[in-house]
Amino acid sequence: MKKIFAGFILPLLIISFTSLSSCKNSAPKQQKNAEKQEVKEIKSQIETNVYPLPTSAAVIKKLTELEVGYIIGISNPVGNAKKYFDSQSRAKNLGVYGADLSYATLYNQQQDVINYLDVIRSLSNELNMSKVYNEELYADIKKNVDNKNELVNILTKEFNDIYAFLSENDQQPLALLVVGGAWVEGMFLTTHVSEASYQAPDFSRVLLEQKKSFDTYLEITKPYLNDASISDFVKLMDPVKKVYEGIGTSLTTQNIKDIAKVIGDLREQIVK
Repeated sequence: MKKIFAGFILPLLIISFTSLSSCKNSAPKQQKNAEKQEVKEIKSQIETNVYPLPTSAAVIKKLTELEVGYIIGISNPVGNAKKYFDSQSRAKNLGVYGADLSYATLYNQQQDVINYLDVIRSLSNELNMSKVYNEELYADIKKNVDNKNELVNILTKEFNDIYAFLSENDQQPLALLVVGGAWVEGMFLTTHVSEASYQAPDFSRVLLEQKKSFDTYLEITKPYLNDASISDFVKLMDPVKKVYEGIGTSLTTQNIKDIAKVIGDLREQIVK
């Protein structure tokens, strides 16, 4: 997978260039600076094509570990897909449906898995990404239905492939909208559970970890804020930013309710 590749190759490249530099202590300063710049550019190129946040599959897996039950009907209905006519709404909801697929997969809801695979394939085709969709994905899911770690790996690869395809084809804003949609839906599925779940210490930890992901998302969108689709989407996230800014290293029940409220409002504007 691309994340594993990046995690392996980046240190290797840095070590290689560092070793090369050490063998050329007499090399001009200009040459050394050029080598450092080359490492920086390679690192940037790799990271650009790697899904930048923990995927919703990884987040939803934590819900299953907390033994939070599956909620029928909470995901975005597949019938909504026909309402998404422009590339921006299709990209955001491709991310949403990707999170919904993770939710159905990790809770072993086979019919929902089939439905979400179909709608993801449809949106991918509309975004000219038919080559990304893996016809063997459902077979892989069925084969590993009792192995949640492997299911997360399978789903993560799909997120990576979609993100990399868009990034490599100069569609970084659309790639970021996919990431944003998936993050919002993952948070929506996580927070819209029974209040009894709020009391679990691990539940609060999951939401606090997502604050880090949210901050990372805002950071990686900065170079693309001149794109109207990104600036508009980031603006929609302002209420989430304000809520997160008001919390510390732990969450009260009211904090969780506030997060759930702003996420629900944001999600409604994406899927409508």
